[in-house]
Amino acid sequence: MTRIDDIDAVLLDLGGVLIDIVGAECMLEWCPSLPDTETLWNRWLASPSVRRYETGRATRASFAASIVEEFALPITPEAFLAEFAWWPRRLHDGACELLDELRPRFRLASLSNTNELHWERFARDWALPARFDANFPSYAVGRLKPDADYFEQVLATLGVPASRALFIDDNAINVAAAARLGIVARRAVRPSGVRDVLAELGFR
Repeated sequence: MTRIDDIDAVLLDLGGVLIDIVGAECMLEWCPSLPDTETLWNRWLASPSVRRYETGRATRASFAASIVEEFALPITPEAFLAEFAWWPRRLHDGACELLDELRPRFRLASLSNTNELHWERFARDWALPARFDANFPSYAVGRLKPDADYFEQVLATLGVPASRALFIDDNAINVAAAARLGIVARRAVRPSGVRDVLAELGFR
């Protein structure tokens, strides 16, 4: 069984783990044909519109237009974009304190499927990127979770073996993908959930 002493790097998702994201509620309201959050996120992760934008291959205006068309949203692209900008609502309580505790002991990296619009907010409003040793926003990496090449690039850049990296994400699809590569992967929601995972591995 993996213990915390076997871990050199902690790789953290942002949305759902450190940041409160409200986009699911908006999308489910706009798309009553989607039955639940899991169905929504599965479709979102596979969306060509999302994948283009969050790998840096589309402008925010073209992304908004294509999302409205793809999901048949009952709003204009401009209205969608205005709402989308605020999907990351706030940092979860305890997020900064958690990062400050982890950084002296581990190499700390953020792994986030995100875009230039949201990343600007993360830096401007919360100075979040500066709390990590390395950041891998998908729009800058040009790849997305749960794709294997995203995780492979992270490990190669950090110079950390998969077995000595702990990845924590709120999305089970991403956790399973990381585990298939030999990464120690766990699902958690909010900083309190991250602390539970760390405690199970023996972190004190």
